[in-house]
Amino acid sequence: MKLIDKYILKRYIFTFLGMTVLFIPIGIMIDIAEKVGKMIESDVPITEILQYYWNFTLYIGSILMPIFLSLSIIFFTSKLAANTEIVALLSSGISFKRFLKPYFIGASLVASLMFILVMFIVPKASEGYHEFYHKYLGSKNLQTISTNVYNQISDNEFVYVSSYDPARQRGYNFTLEHFDDNDRLDYKISAFSIRYKKNDSSYQMTTYQKRTMLDSITIIENKATLDTVLNFEISDLTPVSYIAETKNLMELNRFIEEQKAKGAANINTYILVRYKRWFMPISIFILTLISVSVSAIKRRGGMGLNLAIGVLVAFMYIFFDRVFGTLATQSGLSPFLAVFIPNLLFAVLGVYLLNNAKR
Repeated sequence: MKLIDKYILKRYIFTFLGMTVLFIPIGIMIDIAEKVGKMIESDVPITEILQYYWNFTLYIGSILMPIFLSLSIIFFTSKLAANTEIVALLSSGISFKRFLKPYFIGASLVASLMFILVMFIVPKASEGYHEFYHKYLGSKNLQTISTNVYNQISDNEFVYVSSYDPARQRGYNFTLEHFDDNDRLDYKISAFSIRYKKNDSSYQMTTYQKRTMLDSITIIENKATLDTVLNFEISDLTPVSYIAETKNLMELNRFIEEQKAKGAANINTYILVRYKRWFMPISIFILTLISVSVSAIKRRGGMGLNLAIGVLVAFMYIFFDRVFGTLATQSGLSPFLAVFIPNLLFAVLGVYLLNNAKR
């Protein structure tokens, strides 16, 4: 590796780490200032607070990674451009493609680190972060999937509710279907509402109706209300919305297969999380390309203008990621396309900016 490669690679890594070390404590201080009152009010043990901010660092840091990366690359590359070092390198016969080599070596190192983090370490941090937040800082009722909940609770039983209120633990338009060993409908239970009674672990149904299918007749049973025990937990019906974020690579793959087998209506939410993790290392290369192309040109506005452009691009990347993610979970867009399209758009933008920088 040539001296210039080592120099640029060292600047890439150390500036990236420097930006992370600079902004994460700022984020922690802002978070403390916002939540210290609730923590004191809830008498949170200091050990749990320290654990929370360790999880906060990993979880929030992984979300803000595009911004840290863009700012660090633009910062030191703009300084190279301002000192005409890039012009000197290119004038000596080094091609722009060759100039990018140490950047992509650095991107490979960061991408490898991010792969390990998002696949195996951040999921546990995400679980701790959300549990602490809902225990001490937010609503005591975990945020759940609450509309059109459909689930297979056993080999031959299926349940459905059109909506679920986690605060009251009440579901509406409840249906339970039980099939025999020949896949024929054995009986069907329906109710206008179903409420979980925690004191005796039973369920109370209103406007209850049970249809039992015999050989040639159907027996219908109606009740205004009925208290009974059913063969499922309320958590089976309403998983927390962030559950996929809390599972590592192997756990997430198993969880998705289980949810597919159950016919979960919100399966796209979980698949989207898996694709986002796999595309995270790819996004590191794309953002590196864009950031170098933006900052390699000496501008009249100097480093400030380049940093502004970098922040804009990073926020645009996060914005597109959120928009297409919402389309996948709410409008039926393929989770793969929801992750692939933003990365493709920004890859095209990176190639365009690269060609412009070469000129």
